Amino acid sequence: MLTTDYVPGAPNWLDLGASDIEAAAAFYGSLMAWHFESAGPEAGGYGFFTLDRKTVAAVGPLTEEGSRPAWTPYFHTPDAEATAKTVEQAGGKVRLAPFDVFEEGRMAQFTDPGGARFAVWQPGRTVGLDAVTDPGTLCWTELHSPEPTRDLAFYRKVFGWDTEEMSFPGGAYTVLMTSGAGREGAFGGAAQLQEGRSTPPQWLPYFEVADCDAVVAKGQDLGGSVLMPAMSAEGVGRMAWLTDVGGAPFGVITSGGPGA
Repeated sequence: MLTTDYVPGAPNWLDLGASDIEAAAAFYGSLMAWHFESAGPEAGGYGFFTLDRKTVAAVGPLTEEGSRPAWTPYFHTPDAEATAKTVEQAGGKVRLAPFDVFEEGRMAQFTDPGGARFAVWQPGRTVGLDAVTDPGTLCWTELHSPEPTRDLAFYRKVFGWDTEEMSFPGGAYTVLMTSGAGREGAFGGAAQLQEGRSTPPQWLPYFEVADCDAVVAKGQDLGGSVLMPAMSAEGVGRMAWLTDVGGAPFGVITSGGPGA
């Protein structure tokens, strides 16, 4: 389970690259009851989404040529430089070399061999998000990969993740866990990128919500779109995939059911 007791390899930050920050803030403010707080004029438009005064995500302008609106998960690292070297050695790409974010921490951004983008956060004054798993916060991260076996081998080299294979009708799913923590350390999963969908290789964040169907309906009313209609999975809960007003994909889930 994802918690704020962040350990190496666990998701500890999440931000949205948006083409229109004001529109994104209005969308998620209405959908998730998030409040946008600017990080100040020196932050280049970057700001934080808060819920009950706790930081639950962040948002900033698109800065790379040709980039599209998307959510990027950050994974805890004790050494951003060492992680960047391992990424390159394992076949990934360093998109943004490690650098300090004031005194808050150190970050770097990468692309895995399949094309999915991710980042790392080396804590300074800011350890990570203030709240996860609760309603309105990040609860799961999911890799959609054209070649999961190859890409998971890459992530094992970079983060030392443990994995567990699961089967379900029509496919397979891999649960991702921080090293040595067992299922208590599960924070995400990996699945084969589905043919026929317009989404590229990506990391998809899931936000816990009280009523999945109600959030899907409201997301459409606010100008978002549905990528995957709400569906139930036994022992997991009810989930759906949406895009926001800028086109950034994300998932929502109402967790529940036996064994969930």
